[in-house]
Amino acid sequence: MTKQTTLRTKRKRLYFDVESSPNIGFFWQTGYKLQIGPQNIIKERALICICYKWEDDKETQSLNWDSKQCDKKMLQAFVKVANEADELVGHNGDKFDLAWIRTRCLFHEIEMFPTYVTIDTLKVARSKFKFNSNKLDYIGKFLGIGQKIKTDFSLWTDIVLKKCPVAMGKMIKYCKMDVILLEKVHKKLSLHIPAKTHYGVIFGGDRGSCPECGSDELVRKGTRVAATGTKKVQYQCKTCSKTHTKTDK
Repeated sequence: MTKQTTLRTKRKRLYFDVESSPNIGFFWQTGYKLQIGPQNIIKERALICICYKWEDDKETQSLNWDSKQCDKKMLQAFVKVANEADELVGHNGDKFDLAWIRTRCLFHEIEMFPTYVTIDTLKVARSKFKFNSNKLDYIGKFLGIGQKIKTDFSLWTDIVLKKCPVAMGKMIKYCKMDVILLEKVHKKLSLHIPAKTHYGVIFGGDRGSCPECGSDELVRKGTRVAATGTKKVQYQCKTCSKTHTKTDK
């Protein structure tokens, strides 16, 4: 009996965003140039919600902390989802969202992979472009594809201090909209982002296929030679329009 291998036909790229609570602490006065040390914390900050969607899916999913404002079960559920993804996409996702998730998982002793393949659209914006602002809201408006929902600090106080279910609903809606906007921004920037995963191989093709979509319809665009003498050939995919560089053997 031969073992049949089922080839995957869909890319597993996950867009995600988190919303966090502030620390609660004791302090005697407010103002600039004041230092409040960790000894002043009486309740540690945590994650209020995590929203995510798979690329091109219509539904955006949400997870939130429980009635005791504990984020453990939410994190356990999200890590299972994240572990299925080929790539995680976030805006400031490496330094903020994923770091937040990893820190809270460490606190709750929840296992995570030591590394994930990530695309951080904030890093792309900073390194490839010259926007007036690299914030997701500004880029979305600049590109004419949407913007974030307006919120103020009272939304956080209503959730953290009053445990208001209406405020929680608004927070989840706000976070979901960020994920939807993130996907739109990523798709606009994607032609300028080198492939991090070879989906052509995942979809059953060979290394000569398009890393982004798996198509074999590639057009040779040019050749350059590195200082080491290695010849690099640029190809553009006729299906997804993305350009890729391969070593010419």
